[in-house]
Amino acid sequence: MITIKSQREVELMKVSGSIVAAVLDMIGEEVREGMTTLELDTMAEACIRDHGAVPSFLHYRPKGDLSVKPYPATLCVSINEEVVHGVPSKKRIVKEGDIVSVDCGAYKGGYHGDSARTYIIGDVPSEVRKLVTVTKECLERGIAQAVAGNRLHDISAAVEEHARSNGFSVIENMVGHGIGSELHEEPAVPNYGRKNTGVKLREGMALAIEPMIAMGRSRNAVSKNGEWVAVTEDGNPSAHFEHTIIVRKDRAEIMTLS
Repeated sequence: MITIKSQREVELMKVSGSIVAAVLDMIGEEVREGMTTLELDTMAEACIRDHGAVPSFLHYRPKGDLSVKPYPATLCVSINEEVVHGVPSKKRIVKEGDIVSVDCGAYKGGYHGDSARTYIIGDVPSEVRKLVTVTKECLERGIAQAVAGNRLHDISAAVEEHARSNGFSVIENMVGHGIGSELHEEPAVPNYGRKNTGVKLREGMALAIEPMIAMGRSRNAVSKNGEWVAVTEDGNPSAHFEHTIIVRKDRAEIMTLS
């Protein structure tokens, strides 16, 4: 069931969203060559807890699915060909030329905020830099369609059109989602689709819109050795950006801006 958030709920989501934004701002300042992804995770957890919140991802697993081990960290830190769900580790070291996608969630006052950014470490090939830029633009174009009266897949179509027109692939089996008192709520928000299809958007819907865009021809993210992390099918780099937004009449309200 898709829920419509009251203004009280929106205000609570703003608090959680601002905490996530603060974490990602901090990561942007601190991430550098030679760091481990576990160091980033430790910093993020401390920041979230200092704000009186708890990490949304830590110990998360899909409801009712006992076959999935709870997620063991605060952040998802996915490097290069890793699309999503990269588990922080003291063995994984950030290197010159990497692109590092960081996904973060925080829970406070009964509501979640969820956002992701991709950071460029040092010098990268121009096409990889373009990938990161275009993925961020895909998010912006998707958000622009998140207004009352539009259809859900207007968001999806805007993301897909911009990615493909720039020569990149859309990861189709990883999607955005509704969000609120639960981290993942209805509806699913795919990054591909046809305009004028899907449920009608209503003011007060809360969505986490998150384009995952790749170089090469990968259409799916595939599990790596049965672990949480999912990688591109062909080993090419992938980028990821995400905001939590509230559907409004004229312009979406973004909960996770800096």
